[in-house]
This record gives sequence, structure tokens and C-alpha cells, in this order.
Amino acid sequence: MSAIADDLRRERAGPGRQRNRRRANFVIFLGPAIVLTILFFVIPVIIDVVVSFTDMGRSLQITGFTTEQYEKIFGGDRRLVQVIGLTLLYVFATLAIFNLTFALVLALVTTATNRMTGNFFRGVWLLPRMSPSVLYILLWVWVINPSEFGLLNQILMSVLGLETPIDPLNEAPVMLIIIANGFIGTSMGMIIFTSAIRAIPEHLFHAARVDGAGSMAIIRHITLPALRWPISFVTIYQTLSLLVSFEYILLLTQGGPFYDTTVYALYIFRRAFDTGQYAYGAALAVFIIALGVFFALLGWRFFDMQKLLQRPRIEVQ
Repeated sequence: MSAIADDLRRERAGPGRQRNRRRANFVIFLGPAIVLTILFFVIPVIIDVVVSFTDMGRSLQITGFTTEQYEKIFGGDRRLVQVIGLTLLYVFATLAIFNLTFALVLALVTTATNRMTGNFFRGVWLLPRMSPSVLYILLWVWVINPSEFGLLNQILMSVLGLETPIDPLNEAPVMLIIIANGFIGTSMGMIIFTSAIRAIPEHLFHAARVDGAGSMAIIRHITLPALRWPISFVTIYQTLSLLVSFEYILLLTQGGPFYDTTVYALYIFRRAFDTGQYAYGAALAVFIIALGVFFALLGWRFFDMQKLLQRPRIEVQ
């Protein structure tokens, strides 16, 4: 009878032990991530919102709470419309031309060649991302030098016969920042797309070739459908990244000439740290946080990313 009673007690205690084990696993594996998220994401957002309702300036003193910063955004900052328009153009062009299209082309081309050649060219395209930002921009400064000693002008004058050197920084600054940032962003999409293409079962390609499908038909009907989720991820991630990044623009053009290459994130930086308007910079940052959340939710809904998080069909206890 005692053995039966012990078995009954163990059966009753089983669900409780499982719940305790799940809670312990939750704390051990997700606890640090939750704490870091709160410390480095949630709390800074809360601080930013609070500061945006103050009059904090270069002295870092707060004398009271006010909505003056938001009134300035909606009615007093005439440069803001130009900055927002430039930001949308910069994000869309860089994403469409380089981070998605060119990255996909590189992945398709390098996976279509032999493995050694493909690895070599992928390594070459990874060099800008692995190089220090300052070194990468120094190379661009040499390339776009407006004198006849700049690399671009040497090519144009010696190969194409151009008589006078050109100055891309002043003549086409927006195109310059799109290309400079595009070369960096291309490498990430290329690696993700390459991994996804390598994961496609080889027998699908063999079967398609046996059926008489050409290279373009294989890309259209086999490769691209298999890249739906990688393309969705790269689109969402790179959109959010381009919205908040300005490092290469600051190093290459300092946002100029005038404000011609000042994107929204760089505008926040210049307002806060160049002019000491910390409260106004915080108010501007509130909108980029909201915009980032909006684009993330829009991409989540548009690309139906929920399917990537389906519950497993086999539940392991």
C-alpha cells in the first residue's frame, strides 16, 4: 500500500515539478535577455520621452516641463520636411538598389560558380564591412577627390577622355551616400541569401534541368520562392538599420553640403550635440522610435512573418 501511495504522490507532484522546471528554464535562458532589453532598450526610451518634455540644453539643467519641443517640431522647424524627404529617398534607394537587389544578384552569381570562386568574391564584398569605418571612408575620400588625382577622375579622364575633373561631393551628394552605404549593406544580404540558396535541396535543381528548365526559370520557380523569408527579414532589418544609422554619412559628408545629405538620425545628432538642444533632439528621437516600430509592424504584417513563429507540431516535455 505504501508503494501505491508513493506512486500516487509522485503522479500528483509531476505537473508541479514540470511547471517549476519551466519557470527555472525561463529564468535561466530568457532572464538575462529580458534584463538587458530593459536596461538598454526600454529604460533609454523612457528617459528619452521624459527629456523630450523638458527644456534641457547645453548645461544639462532642467528648469521645468514643457511641450515647447513638440511645438517646434510641428510648426517651427522648416528644415524638417527636407530632412524627412531625404531620409525616405535614402532608405528606399539604398534598400532597393543595393541591400536587396544587388545582394540577391551577388548571391545568385557566386552560388552559380564553383565554390572556390564564389567564396573569393564573397570575401571581397565582405572587406568593407570588416574594415574600420574610418579606413573605408578614407578610401572613398580618395575615390571622389575633385582633383585629377582622385581615383574616379583618373578613370574618367584617362579612359573616357573627360577633360575636366568632376566633384561628386558637391554635384551628386545624395547619390554618393547611397552608393557608399549600399556597398556596406550589400554584404549582409549577400551572406543571408547565399546561405538560403545553399539550403535548397539539390535534387530540385536536377529535376528542373531534366524537365528542360533554363537558368532563369530555375531562379523564378525554385530559388526565389525559397528566399521569401530571407528577403522579408533583410527588408525589415535593413529598413530599420538605415533609419537610425548615420555613421558613414557623418564621416564622408558631415551631412553637407549645408543639409543636403543630413538624414533624420544625423539631424537628431546635430541638433542635440552640435547645438546643445538636448530636449529637442530627444523629441525628434521619439518620432524615429515610433517610426521604427511602425515599419517593423508593417513589415511583420506585409510579409506575414507570423508563419515563421508557428508552434512546433511535436511538443517535448
